[in-house]
Amino acid sequence: QVQLVESGGGLVQAGGSLRLSCAASGVTFSSYAMGWFRQAPGKDREFVAAINWSGITTYADSVKGRFTISRDNANTVYLQMDSLKPEDTAVYYCAADRRRSVVPSFSVYDYDHWGQGTQVTVSS
Repeated sequence: QVQLVESGGGLVQAGGSLRLSCAASGVTFSSYAMGWFRQAPGKDREFVAAINWSGITTYADSVKGRFTISRDNANTVYLQMDSLKPEDTAVYYCAADRRRSVVPSFSVYDYDHWGQGTQVTVSS
Protein backbone atom coordinates (compact mmCIF):
# COMPACT_ATOMS: atom_id res chain seq x y z
CA GLN A 1 0.00 0.00 0.00
CA VAL A 2 1.45 3.32 -1.11
CA GLN A 3 1.56 6.09 1.46
CA LEU A 4 2.84 9.63 1.08
CA VAL A 5 2.87 11.74 4.22
CA GLU A 6 3.68 15.45 4.05
CA SER A 7 4.89 17.57 6.95
CA GLY A 8 6.49 20.94 7.60
CA GLY A 9 3.70 23.31 6.64
CA GLY A 10 2.73 26.28 8.78
CA LEU A 11 2.37 30.03 9.04
CA VAL A 12 5.26 32.26 8.01
CA GLN A 13 5.75 35.93 7.21
CA ALA A 14 6.49 37.10 3.70
CA GLY A 15 10.18 36.72 2.95
CA GLY A 16 10.52 33.77 5.30
CA SER A 17 11.32 30.12 4.66
CA LEU A 18 9.77 26.71 5.20
CA ARG A 19 10.91 23.20 4.37
CA LEU A 20 8.31 20.61 3.47
CA SER A 21 9.00 16.89 3.74
CA CYS A 22 7.23 13.94 2.16
CA ALA A 23 7.87 10.45 3.50
CA ALA A 24 7.06 7.64 1.05
CA SER A 25 6.31 4.01 1.82
CA GLY A 26 5.04 1.10 -0.24
CA VAL A 27 6.83 2.25 -3.40
CA THR A 28 10.19 1.54 -4.98
CA PHE A 29 11.12 5.09 -4.13
CA SER A 30 14.38 5.23 -6.06
CA SER A 31 12.66 4.56 -9.40
CA TYR A 32 9.75 7.01 -8.95
CA ALA A 33 9.58 10.64 -9.93
CA MET A 34 8.31 12.79 -7.07
CA GLY A 35 6.45 16.04 -7.40
CA TRP A 36 5.05 18.88 -5.34
CA PHE A 37 1.79 20.54 -6.28
CA ARG A 38 -0.31 23.16 -4.55
CA GLN A 39 -3.93 24.24 -4.46
CA ALA A 40 -5.23 27.57 -3.24
CA PRO A 41 -8.92 28.06 -2.34
CA GLY A 42 -11.07 28.27 -5.45
CA LYS A 43 -8.19 27.40 -7.79
CA ASP A 44 -7.04 24.31 -9.63
CA ARG A 45 -4.19 22.21 -8.34
CA GLU A 46 -0.97 23.48 -9.91
CA PHE A 47 2.52 22.15 -10.43
CA VAL A 48 5.30 23.47 -8.21
CA ALA A 49 8.37 21.25 -8.67
CA ALA A 50 9.40 17.69 -9.48
CA ILE A 51 12.47 15.47 -9.39
CA ASN A 52 12.91 12.24 -11.31
CA TRP A 53 14.69 9.01 -10.48
CA SER A 54 18.04 10.34 -11.72
CA GLY A 55 17.86 13.70 -9.93
CA ILE A 56 16.71 15.87 -12.83
CA THR A 57 14.43 18.66 -11.60
CA THR A 58 11.75 20.93 -13.06
CA TYR A 59 10.11 23.99 -11.53
CA ALA A 60 7.13 26.19 -12.18
CA ASP A 61 8.21 29.64 -13.35
CA SER A 62 6.51 31.20 -10.32
CA VAL A 63 8.86 29.44 -7.89
CA LYS A 64 12.07 29.17 -9.91
CA GLY A 65 14.99 30.57 -7.96
CA ARG A 66 13.07 30.50 -4.66
CA PHE A 67 12.14 26.83 -4.17
CA THR A 68 14.41 23.79 -4.27
CA ILE A 69 13.29 20.18 -4.53
CA SER A 70 15.54 17.34 -3.38
CA ARG A 71 15.36 13.70 -2.37
CA ASP A 72 17.41 11.44 -0.16
CA ASN A 73 18.04 7.70 0.06
CA ALA A 74 15.63 7.31 2.96
CA ASN A 75 12.42 7.57 0.91
CA THR A 76 11.92 11.27 1.58
CA VAL A 77 11.52 14.19 -0.79
CA TYR A 78 11.89 17.79 0.34
CA LEU A 79 10.76 21.20 -0.84
CA GLN A 80 12.85 24.07 0.50
CA MET A 81 10.85 27.26 0.11
CA ASP A 82 12.66 30.59 0.50
CA SER A 83 11.59 34.19 -0.08
CA LEU A 84 7.98 33.17 0.42
CA LYS A 85 5.21 35.42 -0.86
CA PRO A 86 1.54 35.68 0.14
CA GLU A 87 0.61 34.18 -3.23
CA ASP A 88 2.43 30.98 -2.21
CA THR A 89 -0.35 30.34 0.31
CA ALA A 90 -1.97 27.00 -0.50
CA VAL A 91 -2.28 23.37 0.49
CA TYR A 92 0.85 21.63 -0.75
CA TYR A 93 0.65 18.03 -1.97
CA CYS A 94 3.34 15.45 -2.56
CA ALA A 95 2.84 13.02 -5.45
CA ALA A 96 4.59 10.00 -6.97
CA ASP A 97 4.89 9.06 -10.66
CA ARG A 98 5.99 5.49 -11.40
CA ARG A 99 7.15 6.26 -14.96
CA ARG A 100 10.89 6.49 -15.53
CA SER A 101 10.72 9.67 -17.57
CA VAL A 102 13.83 11.51 -18.73
CA VAL A 103 12.28 14.75 -17.46
CA PRO A 104 9.83 14.71 -14.54
CA SER A 105 6.27 15.59 -15.47
CA PHE A 106 4.42 18.77 -14.48
CA SER A 107 0.98 17.27 -15.18
CA VAL A 108 -1.28 16.21 -12.30
CA TYR A 109 -2.58 13.42 -14.54
CA ASP A 110 0.79 11.66 -14.67
CA TYR A 111 1.04 11.14 -10.92
CA ASP A 112 -0.32 7.90 -9.50
CA HIS A 113 -0.23 8.52 -5.77
CA TRP A 114 -0.93 11.56 -3.63
CA GLY A 115 -0.44 12.63 -0.04
CA GLN A 116 -3.08 14.28 2.11
CA GLY A 117 -1.54 17.75 1.85
CA THR A 118 -0.05 20.28 4.26
CA GLN A 119 -1.16 23.89 4.66
CA VAL A 120 1.28 26.71 3.96
CA THR A 121 0.15 30.22 4.86
CA VAL A 122 2.28 33.27 4.09
CA SER A 123 1.24 36.51 5.76
CA SER A 124 2.03 39.93 4.32
